[in-house]
Amino acid sequence: MPVVETPSTSPPDGVIVVDKPSGPTSHDVVVAVRRLLATSRVGHTGTLDPLATGVLGLVVGRATRLARFMASGRKTYEADITLGVATDTYDVEGEVVSRWDGDLPSRADVEVGLAQFRGSVAQVPPSYSAKKVGGVAAHRLARRAQPVSLAPAAVEVHAIRLIDYRAAVARVEVTASAGFYVRSLAHDLGVALGCGAHLSRLRRTRSGEFVIAEAVGLEQLATNPLGYLRPTDTLLGWARGARLTPRAADKARHGGTLEPADVVEWFDGDDEGPLRLLDAQGRLLGVVESAGRPWPLHPDVVVA
Repeated sequence: MPVVETPSTSPPDGVIVVDKPSGPTSHDVVVAVRRLLATSRVGHTGTLDPLATGVLGLVVGRATRLARFMASGRKTYEADITLGVATDTYDVEGEVVSRWDGDLPSRADVEVGLAQFRGSVAQVPPSYSAKKVGGVAAHRLARRAQPVSLAPAAVEVHAIRLIDYRAAVARVEVTASAGFYVRSLAHDLGVALGCGAHLSRLRRTRSGEFVIAEAVGLEQLATNPLGYLRPTDTLLGWARGARLTPRAADKARHGGTLEPADVVEWFDGDDEGPLRLLDAQGRLLGVVESAGRPWPLHPDVVVA
């Protein structure tokens, strides 16, 4: 539920989790929220295609400095993959490039096909994507009918399961690392099954620490935009934390070097991720890129 908005002269600061509708681009949503909050300091934490709906975390004010840490988290999607028809964009908005006129795979075939995408995967991004080729977005080259050659990228599929399969549509839930393309999964599954396939619906239900249950639609957001602002100090709660002495907190605010004696309390978290630097009241001062970095430390990002 939103917090009652109170007047303030301070610029807005924090995160808003939007339930993106199908149609607008992620940038369109950013522009809309910039207007609602009357600030230019708004960015997103992971692009969604225009077709897709669901969780889109928007960083505002100081929180924009943390965008890269939040964008690197795992993502969970619910996807409809239509078998028997392949398109050039790998989704329903593209031109049809092939149709299968034979029998479609069974449910068991689809489950076996999906299983090969679990774990570490070398995935080729779609030609119609923002990936750069010689400094030019791949989708621009593809739309000019110019050759597009994208190298496979290492991604991690943490979980994948078949929710339902009927009328040639496989509904799939997948949790994967940042950089994973569900459109490529749809295309690659069609290739593996020999019948072709494309993505016909996509909804992101989780992005890092943000979940669909806390997401707000744009119309609802417009009624009280500041009321849905999640404070910057609450972000990256999954990461390891270090509460600093008052003197060390002042050093951290200015990007100074920290020693082990500067920490008065440790908070458990993901050792593979960043390290949060907190003051005596638990306010977020800055972030060290890796919690496993050897001493001495200094903040890579200061938000205080």
